[in-house]
Amino acid sequence: MNGASGNGCREVGIRRVAIVGAGGWGTALAVHVSSVGHETYLWARDPALAEDMRVRRANAVYLPDVLFPPSLHVTANLADALGEAELVIAALPSHGAREILKRAAPLIRRDAVLVSATKGIERETLLRMSEVAAQELGRGIPIAVLSGPSFAAELARRLPTAVSVASRDPKVVEQVQADLRAPYFRLYGTSDVVGVEIGGALKNVIAIAAGVAEGLNLGHNAQAGLITRGLAEITRIACAAGAQRDTLAGLSGLGDLVLTCTGALSRNRHVGIELARGRSVEDVLAGMKMVAEGVRTTEAALALGRHHGVELPIAAQVAALLGGQKDARAALYELMLRPQRSEAG
Repeated sequence: MNGASGNGCREVGIRRVAIVGAGGWGTALAVHVSSVGHETYLWARDPALAEDMRVRRANAVYLPDVLFPPSLHVTANLADALGEAELVIAALPSHGAREILKRAAPLIRRDAVLVSATKGIERETLLRMSEVAAQELGRGIPIAVLSGPSFAAELARRLPTAVSVASRDPKVVEQVQADLRAPYFRLYGTSDVVGVEIGGALKNVIAIAAGVAEGLNLGHNAQAGLITRGLAEITRIACAAGAQRDTLAGLSGLGDLVLTCTGALSRNRHVGIELARGRSVEDVLAGMKMVAEGVRTTEAALALGRHHGVELPIAAQVAALLGGQKDARAALYELMLRPQRSEAG
């Protein structure tokens, strides 16, 4: 299915925006969108969280130090959030995206644009998130994808951030760029939806491995090698799925990979570090408020690799580690002991 489709878009600027999902990323996007002048509605699945955010004017769970602008409204009623929204941004955990999009579909205006800001692959179907959205919306609603090196806390604090926005319809790309741009937020357009989504999803798997290397104190050499070979791995599977190679050298490939593998705010890197310290994956995840998408994406990535006949050695070792078949040191050293080959391979 076409991951980003469209029937054109409005020429006027968007004035009402709905953010579906009140985790850290959804909240940061809502703060940003309202800060640049749009009437913004942030939907939270949990009514108690929504009420607390309304009273506190902040998301105490996921982004506690950022106050909401006056034009940001919070609701647990999906119809209230979506009713008149001209732009809908879905910032949902990948495993729950289909359910919420199914509920949202009859509530979204036929002339609205949907932006998928979810990074992941649906495990049951191996569909990218824009494909899941296209299946559930099913009415020709234009879909764009937003991805790139972007920690929620930094965007919410208006620190300089650059991301990719992808759609096969250049008018949709231009509209999303115009509606979301700010002096501190730069959006680079592309038509390569496949490359942007696979880069955004699989970098989380590599980041777990990078966290393991860091937790084991293997040094900067090992980290650099792991990140570089991780990029090669992501590029192989993305190109097999129809992506453009150059996309993976850009913001939604290399840029996002470097940030997630090295940044202190990276949840997936944190998982790897804690696994290297001997904790179980269940114990690590139980202590986290936010989702580490790489844990769920690993098996989906391997299945996608099998589907396209592409070997993913780093993802395979991460899967063995997450599944308890290997400890952290054994998994990382097995990667280092793989037969040497051409770097282009």
